[in-house]
Amino acid sequence: MNIIIPLVLGIVVGYAIRGKVKFNFELLMSVTLVTLILLMGMKAGNVKVDALKILSYSITLALTSVVGSVTLAKIMWRE
Repeated sequence: MNIIIPLVLGIVVGYAIRGKVKFNFELLMSVTLVTLILLMGMKAGNVKVDALKILSYSITLALTSVVGSVTLAKIMWRE
């Protein structure tokens, strides 16, 4: 609900001033995007992660996916 109200207000205001006000929205959007990326990076940097545990899960998932795909390919291509 916190997102919908400003979105609707922005649409209404944009429709009301359409063609009347010339403003460089490209610069504003670029600055906003860079600021959001910076804040997301700061938030991600604060999170403590057990990297070795996640790495072992990722390697296990990747290896089982490859082994499963190769096994299924050998079964399907058998003549």
